[in-house]
Amino acid sequence: MATIPVVGGSFGVAADPKTNTIYVTNLSANTVSVISGRTNTVTVMIPVGLEPEGVAVNPKTNTIYVTNEGADSVSVISRRTNTVVATIPVGTVPEWDAANPKTNTVYVTNTLDDTVSVISGRTNTVTATIPVGLFPEGVAANPKTNTIYVANDGDNTVSVLSCGKR
Repeated sequence: MATIPVVGGSFGVAADPKTNTIYVTNLSANTVSVISGRTNTVTVMIPVGLEPEGVAVNPKTNTIYVTNEGADSVSVISRRTNTVVATIPVGTVPEWDAANPKTNTVYVTNTLDDTVSVISGRTNTVTATIPVGLFPEGVAANPKTNTIYVANDGDNTVSVLSCGKR
């Protein structure tokens, strides 16, 4: 077992299986730690928006998406440069996100709006806002079926979104 020190209240974590790189959000430091899976060391810290929480990787496009809970936005990070290349406004208090590499789409839960923001990875814009259950938190994408699952903490339900394109 290895223990890797990070700063600022580590919260979300995502791995890029293509590059063996791990991304960890640091909530109070407003950064993302980039960790080499080969050496288990932090290779760079990337400044992002206020209170980053969720993180998702699209290994097909080498792009990382970070929800900024305190800024109502998503930071888009290029893996090639380890820099923020876009900031996308979303709903109120975005917490978690999931990427579908097959469709190059990202789904973001907005906990105080009871919605999910749908982001095009091609244009880095919100293409739809979908109402879901109360206080949505977790989200997962099934690339094979293009089905999105949203865990709604406020009413103990799971919203199932069928997003076409299979």
